[in-house]
Amino acid sequence: MIAFTKHTLANGLQVIVHEDHHQPVVAVNIWYHVGSKNEAPGRSGLAHLFEHLMFKGAEHQPRGFFQPLQEAGGSLNGSTSADRTNYWVVVPGGATELALWMEADRMGWLVPALSVERFETEREVVLNERRQSYDNRPYGLAHFALSEAIYPTDHPYHWPTIGYPADLREATVDDARAFFLRYYHPANASLTIAGDISTDAALAMVERLFGEIPAGPAVDALSTKPVTPSSRRLLLEDRVELPRLYMMWPSPALFAGDDAVLDVLATSSRMAERRACIAR
Repeated sequence: MIAFTKHTLANGLQVIVHEDHHQPVVAVNIWYHVGSKNEAPGRSGLAHLFEHLMFKGAEHQPRGFFQPLQEAGGSLNGSTSADRTNYWVVVPGGATELALWMEADRMGWLVPALSVERFETEREVVLNERRQSYDNRPYGLAHFALSEAIYPTDHPYHWPTIGYPADLREATVDDARAFFLRYYHPANASLTIAGDISTDAALAMVERLFGEIPAGPAVDALSTKPVTPSSRRLLLEDRVELPRLYMMWPSPALFAGDDAVLDVLATSSRMAERRACIAR
């Protein structure tokens, strides 16, 4: 079992600290409990767009997130899914305060730095990413078609995390600012700090850097109707060399009954598939 200390700031930020002094490095990972499921129909893609915007810098560090941390010896990235957005950085122990300061800056002071020019530039980056990763990639549109077939149009898993191009083009910087203020705040985030740092020192830094950021509005859990299983067959034609078969089923919610059982079954199936490939 991994030992940890959990603390919640007055503004709602959840903080988890794990001490591990085997290596002189510290990992900082912040999860915002927002993903594409929190978007509205017609405004898809904002959560993933913010994955890009959050790396461009905030009010007190306008030159971007990568350069200062990489110059300090760190590595960093982020990801977005239907359910969450996370940002992580691994730095030498001496750069821990820098990493936390920059996370606090973009949590509390990103909106003043979110200009129309920056918004439109990163929107074009995302549109190009979609073209490269999905639209112009063999089999790239298959998962979009599957999700749209399984989930009704008003279900939060119906649309792709990267968003629809028409929605992204119609979005405005004011839409983005409102989305940020609604979801990217201390009361809707969890911060973990793990590595070569004392728990007391880590919590003191977090309190000093994040404590003055106001808690945002409460984010209620989404309520959705269970998906009714039904058999459907789709044929998606594209310019590919070989046909491919996909099979997809709706499953119980995360941590619901039978969720763990299906995880074990899926893992066992993947292991069996690997063994079959090796045997060939």
